Amino acid sequence: METRELCYLDNNATTRVAPEVTAAMLPFFEKQWGNASSAYSFGSNVAKHLEKAREQIATLINADPREIVFTSCGTESTNTAIHSALLTQPRKRHVLTTAVEHSATLNYARFLKGQGYEVTFFPVEPDGTLDLFLLEKSIRSDTAIVSVMWANNETGVLFPIDEIAAMCRSHEVQFHTDAVQVPGKLPIDVRNIGSDYLSLSGHKLHAPKGIGILHVKKQVKFHPYIIGGQQERGRRGGTENVPYIVGFGRAAELASASLNDENTRVRKLRDRLETAILETIPKTVRNGAREPRLPNTANISFVGVEAEAILLLLDRVGICASSGSACTTGSLKPSHVLTAMGLKPKLAQGAVRFSLGIYNTEKDVDYVLHHLPGIIQKLRGLSPTSVAKQKPAAGK
Repeated sequence: METRELCYLDNNATTRVAPEVTAAMLPFFEKQWGNASSAYSFGSNVAKHLEKAREQIATLINADPREIVFTSCGTESTNTAIHSALLTQPRKRHVLTTAVEHSATLNYARFLKGQGYEVTFFPVEPDGTLDLFLLEKSIRSDTAIVSVMWANNETGVLFPIDEIAAMCRSHEVQFHTDAVQVPGKLPIDVRNIGSDYLSLSGHKLHAPKGIGILHVKKQVKFHPYIIGGQQERGRRGGTENVPYIVGFGRAAELASASLNDENTRVRKLRDRLETAILETIPKTVRNGAREPRLPNTANISFVGVEAEAILLLLDRVGICASSGSACTTGSLKPSHVLTAMGLKPKLAQGAVRFSLGIYNTEKDVDYVLHHLPGIIQKLRGLSPTSVAKQKPAAGK
């Protein structure tokens, strides 16, 4: 089997920009490049396309278009939600989140802790799930906001955010969810969820990098994070990134259309890849609950081998995977998600995430299964004693 040019299995890190999205964006670079906030028709005509995109994204999540605030990315959206909750409720100085959140949440929470706020980093179970009874007990009278991701970006494990939102409502506490990994994979209905804030990022659903949204429920008091002009009805200053906003709108339409494909064909590809790895490569273990989980994500530890070495050899044959979040690449520490789940450091350091997407095919799975066993065998052969001394965690 010959080496292919690219076998991309890192869709949780970023996705290819869909051709339909590129086509929708091009006119706003070449012909309709006016400032959407301008009073003259060359600008106001552009603003109409911006509002159409707002409607397209609102349709994706079943929201009122007026509840959509455009941002630069998911990180800004998440920071904005927490920032707003604290500034609009100055007497509440406690933030509750989980130990397995994306760095956008964790690092901002750590920053707040350094500023004198109190932060609870709620632990997870060994399979990456949450104990909701204990989570509710962690909500305090001075809790300003609870921020819990919908889907973990490393393991794909899903949290019951509708139940958490209801829990927060009963305690009159605001709730934010980082839903960045969800669109196109699961249906999103903010009215049923009952969240006060919800974050999305364009480059996770085949739009370009550099555009995101924050959904802010109409009844929620809001304080902007970026203060400037009156763009976004005064909720986010800065000239609107019209080409990317238009692209995000088109990508939202495509995400709705791809739900069935993600949950049938892509899920089958993921399951086939995961099952074959666990059954044919000795000393492997899946990390995180099997269900409920995103249909595209598999996180597998290879005992006795470091993920960075695996990824290096995969890269040499054109296979793209990861050892966790792209935002933590370069860190020598094991994944904070797997560590929070109780994995021993050596097992966590041997974890590789495969995240498939709508452009993957059976040939991609065949290609990985052709190369991966030999790569693991080669790496283990370099240090056979280290493998023999280690045992995988119970259960696959």
